[in-house]
Amino acid sequence: MNNQPEDIGILIADDHPIFREGLRKVLEAQPGFLVLGEAADGEQTLKLARQLKPMILLLDIRMPHLSGLEVLRELKTLAIPIRTLVLTAALEKDQMLEAFQLGARGIILKHAPTDVLFQSIRSVVAGQFWLGYESVPDPVQAILEIKPRADTGASRPKFCLTRRETEIIALIEGGYTNKDIAKKFGVSEHTVKHHLSSIFGKLGVSNRLELVLFSIDHHLTDCL
Repeated sequence: MNNQPEDIGILIADDHPIFREGLRKVLEAQPGFLVLGEAADGEQTLKLARQLKPMILLLDIRMPHLSGLEVLRELKTLAIPIRTLVLTAALEKDQMLEAFQLGARGIILKHAPTDVLFQSIRSVVAGQFWLGYESVPDPVQAILEIKPRADTGASRPKFCLTRRETEIIALIEGGYTNKDIAKKFGVSEHTVKHHLSSIFGKLGVSNRLELVLFSIDHHLTDCL
């Protein structure tokens, strides 16, 4: 197949040769998809990711040498604009959380229909996130579905957050963008970014996804 400008370059990473071969045939029969290579273990996945620079990585979570999660962790350090879809037969909720936190753009089950696979790839290329059988605009919402807030009476630590900062965290959990938050409070987006910088510093997180996970674990917005 000739590589056209519109082709989506894909790297398949799975330790089962029969599965890789079948997946390659399915993808190459679909216009617009180009399989650039196959990897049988985590180390080979990283090597081919560097060499081939695919747009999409279809990554098995359980592989020899380096697991899928370890591959994701390493990919975060590479300056490669690669978007990873985790392929799995079954995945624990904690692993789903960690996969998103490490930069995965989606999670799809191996037994999903081929049209769902095609849709998940195109959605991720278009900037969406994917969970199971549908796209989600923001991983924060996927995280909230995966990890419901626990009901516990344990004492909660204090993090010196102001009420406004706590309100902003609650809005982020609700899927609000910086622009939405600025409009709601009648302030500039720059002010919202300043609040977020303060929140990140106080809590030791570096992005919105980590912030939501931290907030859920520590019940930061329960008092609102």
